[in-house]
Amino acid sequence: MKIAELKKLLDTTEVECLPEVIAQFASEESAGAKQLLLRAEKRYAAYEKECKRTDAMQIYERKYSEYSAICGIDEVGRGPLAGPVVAAAVILPRPCSILYLNDSKQLSEAKREELYGRIMEQAVAVGIGIVSHTRIDEINILQATYEAMREAVRKLSVMPDLLLNDAVTIPGLSMKQVPIIKGDTKSSSIAAASIVAKVTRDRMMEELGKKYPGYGFASNKGYGSKEHIQAIQTIGPSDIHRNSFIQKFVQKGVYESPDH
Repeated sequence: MKIAELKKLLDTTEVECLPEVIAQFASEESAGAKQLLLRAEKRYAAYEKECKRTDAMQIYERKYSEYSAICGIDEVGRGPLAGPVVAAAVILPRPCSILYLNDSKQLSEAKREELYGRIMEQAVAVGIGIVSHTRIDEINILQATYEAMREAVRKLSVMPDLLLNDAVTIPGLSMKQVPIIKGDTKSSSIAAASIVAKVTRDRMMEELGKKYPGYGFASNKGYGSKEHIQAIQTIGPSDIHRNSFIQKFVQKGVYESPDH
């Protein structure tokens, strides 16, 4: 087989089927073929490593396997100066075959978008809770986060009997809860919720960036970047800024409040 043909075959072969193809061409003597086969072996080794990591992230799902509907919960947006806090509740199929689930902050935007699509396609149920910046100012960010999480659970089409939470115990819910420190790196269910919440909020902030130009919401997602803080001090806060978060950045007389 020509090198170009072998390359195309290896590149288009599903990763889990690579060992069969590698074995088929193991006797190839050319340096080019050997290099391609070595690259394919490395690709398969990385796949095996990810399978093991993903399997390890289902330790809590296996530990509580007697529960019929295990739900992972996580939030995003506790720290930004603007926009809502968003929580997601995700019930994954068991066993879950989605690879690369992880804390959303450890994934690239492209990988988060890819995984978001897989989660939404394969999940048993997904619920999303959104609490506005005005509500955050009213009740504080912690209580707003709990409110978003409760809303996410209520919006599930299947009611869970166990919640795996990223570090917190959510008041006001009757089902059993298991708080897990750094849960989005230890539980596939929580990791999936982390990704859904992150992608949902990021998309919202990108749209809000079109409505409120000048703050860089599309890039900073409402977090307090240097440019964002400078914009607040220059043109003033927008309608979606959290007043309780920005007081230390707002100086009287520095700006004239824009008409949004």
